[in-house]
Amino acid sequence: MLDLDATLRAFTHDVAAVATERDVVEAAGPDAASFLQGQLSQEIEQLAVGASVPALLLQPQGKVDAWVRVSRLEPERFWLDVDAGYGAAVAERLNRFKIRVNVELTLRERQPVLAVRGPGAGGGPSGLGLDPSGAVVLAVPTEQARGAGPGFDLFGAAPANGPVPVGPPAALEAWRIRWGLPAMGRELDSSTIPAAAGIVEESVSFAKGCYVGQELVARIDSRGASTPTRLRGLRLTEPLDLTGGEVVEADGAEQGRITSYAPVTGDGPLALAYCRRALEVPAPVVVVDAAGHRVAAEAVELPF
Repeated sequence: MLDLDATLRAFTHDVAAVATERDVVEAAGPDAASFLQGQLSQEIEQLAVGASVPALLLQPQGKVDAWVRVSRLEPERFWLDVDAGYGAAVAERLNRFKIRVNVELTLRERQPVLAVRGPGAGGGPSGLGLDPSGAVVLAVPTEQARGAGPGFDLFGAAPANGPVPVGPPAALEAWRIRWGLPAMGRELDSSTIPAAAGIVEESVSFAKGCYVGQELVARIDSRGASTPTRLRGLRLTEPLDLTGGEVVEADGAEQGRITSYAPVTGDGPLALAYCRRALEVPAPVVVVDAAGHRVAAEAVELPF
């Protein structure tokens, strides 16, 4: 197995994999496409078989229930996969709105996934000598990866003794933070306004018809309004012991709170934080850990 540093280098220059888990909600049936079209922020009915897109599942008030990847496996069969631990909430939310439609929802929690990342992943499993038989292969959509480069996930694939070197789970978390990708329970929850997380552009179709929660998204976009906070990246000058919730200061005042942190990323310690919109980036800030230790950092736009 590769160590953390070697895995991060491979993500940047070659290819490596990490064994992880994702929750899946399958929607199948004659009305699956039309049902999801009215529930998700993306254009679903025109999604090609084999394609995947990031999409928002929203509350009627427009705040986030989940950020999912939607994949059309067959004309009447879709997968919505989400961070592990949040599939039940996705299934519950969809079931609440499933009225007089012919669609079956099936929850599959903590599905084993081999997450393959790096320039070498561009050719897919066959290009790497991976046997995808018995697995579902889902690409990481380019827009969802925010410039991170090629990647795909093999659901149900055994990660051991394959042709792609495997690294520790911490590498995938550092990769996520490095590219500013929000995670459920960290940057995204039921209080999150999608525009604050910076994921509207890649996750919303403004050409489609109505969907649940559309009003808030459309209003903020059409008026050019800003949210009270925005998700920012932080480049720390030295590591700290951060677990989330620590204060970000500028000019002696609190400007935000840490949501995620990776002490090793290949680019030094990096963190994600929701900061007040008044903080114009790039900006010098100070991060204060629970013990009161203070470290200088720079707040920047995402991705880093």
